Amino acid sequence: MNSATIIAALYVFVLAAFLGYQVISRVPPLLHTPLMSGTNAIHGIVVIGGLYLIGQDYVEGFLNHFLLVIAIIFGTINVVGGFLVTDRMLGMFKGKKPDPKE
Repeated sequence: MNSATIIAALYVFVLAAFLGYQVISRVPPLLHTPLMSGTNAIHGIVVIGGLYLIGQDYVEGFLNHFLLVIAIIFGTINVVGGFLVTDRMLGMFKGKKPDPKE
């Protein structure tokens, strides 16, 4: 990779990080659960894609395998944590039903 390619990739990364922060920080609290469901789906795709690639001969080298393992681990943590938080939030809405005798 030449320096122009690295600079362009770094520019895209910084721009994506800035725009992602701006978009997420402006999400109202009411939309956090649906947004988390969307990111769970995206990270599920990351986990499946990482598992597929790590079992193929497309990826060579220690660094590439290491990055795949890191992607799979972080994707799995996000999916499991997202489902736990979503389940907890939905549990808050269940509550106790009032007794009809009262």
